[in-house]
Amino acid sequence: MNTLIPGANAALTAENPGLTDLMVGFGWEIIPSRGPQAELVPLAILCDAHGKSLSNDHLVFFNQIVSQDGSVGFRDDRDVEEIDVDLARVPADVSKIVFVVYVDPDVRGAVNFSSVRSAYVRVATGDNRELVRFVLPAGENRTINVLMFGELYRHRDDWKFRALGQGYSTGLAGVAADFRIDL
Repeated sequence: MNTLIPGANAALTAENPGLTDLMVGFGWEIIPSRGPQAELVPLAILCDAHGKSLSNDHLVFFNQIVSQDGSVGFRDDRDVEEIDVDLARVPADVSKIVFVVYVDPDVRGAVNFSSVRSAYVRVATGDNRELVRFVLPAGENRTINVLMFGELYRHRDDWKFRALGQGYSTGLAGVAADFRIDL
């Protein structure tokens, strides 16, 4: 298993020939408080070669739990949240899949990541053999309400994973603008 730092990447299919089923798991702890608490929601965005969403049908989140082509979708929860990826079914025009976690603005709660600790993303085989893990760096995150945890991307004929850990203070509107989607 590789533990990654921000910006680092790891080969997945090149080091694991025949690998097609992946599980992307997310986890975190939220500091308990008597007041509102953050409700975190993962979002997968299937992107073209320019890093933009192919369409609003190429998103996976709580209102659309499986991508239109069936290649990406939520699954049972070994982690706080999990998304399955069937690499063999990912359409050829998808160059990368970006995994974002946001603070749900519709839930009366904290509006940023300041109470979130020990956040991670991990990539495992379909039978839960962990391949890579990225623990997001701790920080104040008082202005951050969306975090890009990581991305799966094509590199020639192989798939790799890149640890990101980049935050937005502009919420889902910033994500929508960057990825050309309607949220």
